[in-house]
Amino acid sequence: MINPRTLGTGLLLAALATTLVLTVRHDGYYTDSVGLACRYAACWLLFALAVRSLRKVPVRHAAAMILGGSVIVAATGLLAPPRTSSDAYRYAWDGRVQAAGISPYDHTPADPALAPLRDPWLFPTGPGCVGPERARIPGPAGETHCTRLNRPSVHTIYPPVAEGYFLLVHALSPDDSRHKPLQTGGALLSVGVTGALLLVLRRRGNPRDAAYWAWCPAVPVEAVNNAHADVLGVLLAVAGLAVVVRHRAVGGALLGAATATKLLPAIVLPGALSGVRRWRDAAAVLLPAAAVVALTYLPYVLLSDGSVLGYLTGYVEEEGYEDASARNRYALLRVVLPDGWAVPAVAVVMLCVVGYVLLRGDPGRPWRGALLVTGTAFLLLTPGYSWYALLLVALVALDGRWEWLTVAAAGAAKYVTTQSGGDADVIGTTAYAVAAAAVLTGCVLRRVRHPHGRDERAGTDTAQWIPS
Repeated sequence: MINPRTLGTGLLLAALATTLVLTVRHDGYYTDSVGLACRYAACWLLFALAVRSLRKVPVRHAAAMILGGSVIVAATGLLAPPRTSSDAYRYAWDGRVQAAGISPYDHTPADPALAPLRDPWLFPTGPGCVGPERARIPGPAGETHCTRLNRPSVHTIYPPVAEGYFLLVHALSPDDSRHKPLQTGGALLSVGVTGALLLVLRRRGNPRDAAYWAWCPAVPVEAVNNAHADVLGVLLAVAGLAVVVRHRAVGGALLGAATATKLLPAIVLPGALSGVRRWRDAAAVLLPAAAVVALTYLPYVLLSDGSVLGYLTGYVEEEGYEDASARNRYALLRVVLPDGWAVPAVAVVMLCVVGYVLLRGDPGRPWRGALLVTGTAFLLLTPGYSWYALLLVALVALDGRWEWLTVAAAGAAKYVTTQSGGDADVIGTTAYAVAAAAVLTGCVLRRVRHPHGRDERAGTDTAQWIPS
């Protein structure tokens, strides 16, 4: 007989999957962003209810339900082309360029030198150019040319491990498969992250916490439907944090590979160094990480005629990380501080948080410090791209501090309402303010319940940093 609690959780999971299908198939980012936001909200609500219900499911059933649910939830992202991001089209193009023996860093997509590689899918003409997501590019006189790729006049920004992934997907893809291989790759990687989380949490935490990643709406939307390469970086980061506890060099190498996928995972390195007291121990992690980054860049440096940094510096400027007033960056800090103070304030706060993690972090659970550093950075920077939070979601799953998921939800709220016609700055600031309040409330309640700094997640596992 099926356990009633297991049945109830299964029904909530089915409702979540159904709502995700309706959300992914709704092409409303430009035409009905309010309706799309409501669908997002319904998905996050059902996700919260399903995860809460899972707490009462027997452990022997929970792992199978989490893994099976991960497959179902990820599969919902395969039911439509990318809806809210065009990054996957650039991935496909970079893979095609590399397959032709050309460095992806040497030419922009609009460069006429690459015109022989263009096809009607990525570079439509005439009626295919209708739509706000189509970027115009120069073409022969009298013809309208456009592309699905965003920023077609700038060089690629993606690091070498990501570029290698794009090439691999292209090589394995049937002709005219379009976006499906990248989405399938995202689905496989996302389920792989679930498997890795279950392996780690079976020994060092609550295995039910893996559902924070496996069933999170951000995963099918961003990792699968939009096929963001961040999910590969997440898998490598989770593996690195799990391994670095006992094998510093191997863990450092995996974290270097994660950084060479999307750069953002570098932010978990302070967590990997939690409690380190000797320079030799820190070097055992940092040197392999740096070596992997250098070695993965080396082939592209040798192949490329220009810089392999691509549009990185331009992207930093475009996103407003140098100008606090641009794109509502540092939104929470600017509520209480002058714009000119925002960047120094971020630097000071992050130095304090990193210092705390290095000195007081738990070396047996490096993901705890990584979550604190990453979550704090998100609250300070208030990014507008929701897929960045995939890393944060995985760290929440490792550590179980669910309140940080509100930061991921805030990023989604900010991004999906950009086209709503409302004041995007107010919406984004409000969403992140609510998330900050939720995080502070969660921390206070946790401290009140466990005043000595230990909680039910600590268990009896007191593994220390063991030399490799």
